[in-house]
Amino acid sequence: MDQKKIGEFLCACRKKKKITQTELAEKLGVTNKSISNWENARCMPDLSLFKPLCEILDISVNDLLSGEKIDKEEYVKKSEENIFSAIDYSRKILMSHEKKINSMILFIGLIIIIGAFAIAPTDSSWGSIYSIVGVSVFTYGSFRFFRTKRLHKRVFLSAIIFSVFLAFLIILDFISVLNYHVAPRFSLLKSTGSDMIVYEAPFYKVYRINYDTKNEYYIVDAKKEYTEDTIPKSPFKRDRSGFASIVRYKNRYIGNNSNTGNLINTLPLAEHGYTFEIDATHEGLIINYHLTSWYQDTDDYFKKALIYNTISMFTMIGNLKYITFNTSNISYRVEKSKVESIYPDFEKIEDEKNFDKYLEDKMYDEQFLEEMFNKLFLE
Repeated sequence: MDQKKIGEFLCACRKKKKITQTELAEKLGVTNKSISNWENARCMPDLSLFKPLCEILDISVNDLLSGEKIDKEEYVKKSEENIFSAIDYSRKILMSHEKKINSMILFIGLIIIIGAFAIAPTDSSWGSIYSIVGVSVFTYGSFRFFRTKRLHKRVFLSAIIFSVFLAFLIILDFISVLNYHVAPRFSLLKSTGSDMIVYEAPFYKVYRINYDTKNEYYIVDAKKEYTEDTIPKSPFKRDRSGFASIVRYKNRYIGNNSNTGNLINTLPLAEHGYTFEIDATHEGLIINYHLTSWYQDTDDYFKKALIYNTISMFTMIGNLKYITFNTSNISYRVEKSKVESIYPDFEKIEDEKNFDKYLEDKMYDEQFLEEMFNKLFLE
């Protein structure tokens, strides 16, 4: 079937009948562009239009498919050729429509997956549900694309696509959890305690500590080495104020303004704003926090923060001898020698393990907090 020849033949027949493209389009119920596309060999008329088109142009379907007027002697021969051409053309049209449908199914599956990741909250089960639905739709589209006639082979290939795609999404979700500190979408189990939520993902756990508070933080346990009782906990944002963050600013001397400022900025209370001064002569540090002294929540956050900041800064700055904490209406001054005399475990805080054991964990010991605060700041 020569589309160019057919197009030229249609154009010649139309002009012979003195019919414009617009008039022919109106008679057939199509657009002018359709007529132009036929005559310029961009596409063929729909099979349903063959008969009315031939009647208007006073030609036979055999003439149309041949792209020329057929002599009686060749009519039978051309008819057979055109029948096979028409069948082949119909098959190609059906395949083209099927390909478009399959592509649309694949596209819809991808849109569902993207929507699940972009719209659904990470701690909502809807994100994983819609992701699986999207993968299923995408897999069905792939199943339709396979040309093999063996059903078991198509099912096998589709199962591989489903498994690989789902595994990819789970890994992508894991990367998102690590980089953006969010809850996993693909959690098999979710349990909520008084101060944490535990998400059981396919090959790791996520602990969401101090959930729904300003000090919320996440710990990703890829090795599954922790339990709810052994997971490192802190009343502060641990990924910001924990040992791993503040040890970067450990220094033997107080004189480095940039280093000292960064250290203060990682510690609790910095979120309220502050200024600081270094007393190089007496090796001291004065911090002015932009809050009132009575600022505290039900967990004595202010009290815990002062103790935590005091011991952390004396640990990280080797020659620091005193710290003065100023709020809008009160001032607290504490000497390093006083900390060493009333806190026997101070010298043990030399690495992350001991820091967590002798300071971070103590933030949950009410007796320790009360005694330490009174001795450091009130006596």
